[in-house]
Amino acid sequence: VQLQAFGGGLVQAGSSLRLSCAASGRTFSGYGMGWFRQAPGKEREFVAAINWNGGRSYYTDSVKGRFTISRDNAKNTVYLQMNNLKPEDTAVYYCAAIDYGLGSNLFGSWGRGTELTVSS
Repeated sequence: VQLQAFGGGLVQAGSSLRLSCAASGRTFSGYGMGWFRQAPGKEREFVAAINWNGGRSYYTDSVKGRFTISRDNAKNTVYLQMNNLKPEDTAVYYCAAIDYGLGSNLFGSWGRGTELTVSS
């Protein structure tokens, strides 16, 4: 499965943005999906997860109440709606098929990320 995230950009603090992640090669409707991010000079970290049918999700504490993960299995796409963006959200964002219970990358590979920069 090839995953590509897009929708990033340069925004001001307090703005909203929606990231999308499209899969090609095969359907990922049977998998949990997650968003991860890697800030400059830092390790990649978990951001949000959604189960295979979109009925359950969870988030890292720093984005709770601001970010919402969703998916459209018919479009083979997962989304990350980000509101009230903060400079500390600046990172390259990636999506991946995950072990929903562990929140870890299921296949160990990363597709193309999308860069988000939030200015203060």
